[in-house]
Amino acid sequence: MSPLGVRDLAAAVRSGEVSAVEVAEEALARGEQLGTALGVFVETTPDLALRQAAETDRRLRTEPDRVGPLAGVPCPVKTLSRVAGVATHGGSGALDPVVPDVDDGVVTLLREAGTTMTGTTSAPELGLPCYTEPEGLPPAATPWDPDRSAGGSSGGAAAAVAAGLAPVASASDGGGSIRIPAACCGLVGLKPTRGLVSAGPWGQPGPGLVSQGALTRDVADTALLLDVLAHPWPGDAPVGRPGSFLAALQRPPGRLRVGVLTEPLIAADAPVHPGALRAVARTAASLEALGHSVEPLTRPFGPEAWLPFRALWAVGALSAPVPADREHLLRPLTRWLRGLGREVAGLEYAEAVRATQVLTQQVGTAWQHVDVVLTPTLAQPPWRHGEVRDDDDPAADFLAQTAVTPWSSVWNITGAPSISLPLHTEVVDGVRLPFGVLLGGRAGRDAELLALAAQLEQADPPEPLPFLR
Repeated sequence: MSPLGVRDLAAAVRSGEVSAVEVAEEALARGEQLGTALGVFVETTPDLALRQAAETDRRLRTEPDRVGPLAGVPCPVKTLSRVAGVATHGGSGALDPVVPDVDDGVVTLLREAGTTMTGTTSAPELGLPCYTEPEGLPPAATPWDPDRSAGGSSGGAAAAVAAGLAPVASASDGGGSIRIPAACCGLVGLKPTRGLVSAGPWGQPGPGLVSQGALTRDVADTALLLDVLAHPWPGDAPVGRPGSFLAALQRPPGRLRVGVLTEPLIAADAPVHPGALRAVARTAASLEALGHSVEPLTRPFGPEAWLPFRALWAVGALSAPVPADREHLLRPLTRWLRGLGREVAGLEYAEAVRATQVLTQQVGTAWQHVDVVLTPTLAQPPWRHGEVRDDDDPAADFLAQTAVTPWSSVWNITGAPSISLPLHTEVVDGVRLPFGVLLGGRAGRDAELLALAAQLEQADPPEPLPFLR
C-alpha cells in the first residue's frame, strides 16, 4: 500500500480493502528496509504503531462514526515534537533524552484523526540548520540521490514520505524547514499563515517564526492535513479558518496577479542554479496559460534588513535548556548561534522584533499589487552531505545556508502562507533531481494559495518519485 497517498490509503482502510494493522506492518517493514540508509528515523515505534492501528480497526468494526479522516494512515512525527512515552533529545547529543507524558497539540490532532505513529523522524540539532546531519545518526538523504541532502530541519520527515515509508509526516518550519525538505525530496510542503496551526496547548509561539504542518506528495493531501491541524486551542489568537481547505480546491481561485522574483532576497550575491530559474520560468508559463497575470518583481528590501531575523534565531538557539557543563557537546554552529544570542541585549531584541514588523510592512507595501509571489524554493539543487555544513567555521556555515535558501525565511517573518511545489526536475551531474518552486500568498488566504497550487499540479503534473514508480 506504500505508493498510495493519504486520501486513497484512508479510503482503503475504511472500506476494509486492507486493515490498519496490515498497513502499519508494511510501513514498519519498509522503514526497517530503507530508514537507516536514508537517515529517516531517530526511533521507530512498532509497539505504539500496532496498538494504534489495532484500535483503528476495532473502531471501524464497532464505532465507525468515531474514526477520523486519516484512519490507519502511517504518519511519523518529527523528533522536535512531544509524543507521550517516546524519548526525544531535540536532535542534540548535549541534551539528555526526555520522555514526555503528553502529546503536543499537533500529535494529539494527528492521533485523533486516526493516524498510526510509526516513529520519530530525524532533525538537526534544535532544528537550526537547513540540512539534517545529526550527531551519531546517518544524514537524512533525498531518495532522488542518497548522497545528497533531504534538507532541514524536517529532513527525516521528507525522506520518509518521498521513499514511501509513509504518505505523510509531521513537520515544522521556522525559516523554511518544511519547504526546503519538500524541494530537496520532490514533495509538497506548506507553511501555513501564522497561527493557523497552533503550537498549543503545550507549546507557545514565541516571536511567531515557527509554523507546524506536514509534508505530503500532493496538494490535496496537504489541504486535508491542514483541515485536521488547523484547530484552535484555548487561549489562541483568532485566525480565520474558511471552512474546508480540501473542499476549497474545487473552487477555482479566479484570475490572480502573480509577481515573479528570482533575485535572492537575503543573500544578494548568492548564485542561482539555471535549473532553479528554469523551474520558475516553467511555472510562470503554466500560470499564464491558466489565465493568471504574471509580472516581474523586484526586491522589497536589502539584505541588511533581514539581519534582525538572525538575532531572533540566535536567541531562539540560546533559549534551549542546555546545562553549562554540556555546552561543549553542542555542534559548532549551535554554539556559535548561542554565542550571538548572548550578545543580544533586551533592547536589541525588542528592536529586532520591531524591525521584523517594519520589514513585513515594507514587503506588504512593495508587493500590494500582486496576490501571489513566485520564486525558486532553493537557489541550488539538493546539495551533497557535508557540502553546506562547516564545523571549522560556523559563521561560514550560516552564510552558506542563507545562500542556498535566500527566499524561504521571508514568509516566516511576514507570517503569510508559502508552499513549495515539485513542478520541475533536471539532470545534474548525471542524476535527475527535483527543483521546487515557492508560491507565497497573502496572510489568511491559505485556501486561495492551495487552490492555485492544485491548478498548477493538474496542469503540469510532477514527475513520479523514484521509489514509487
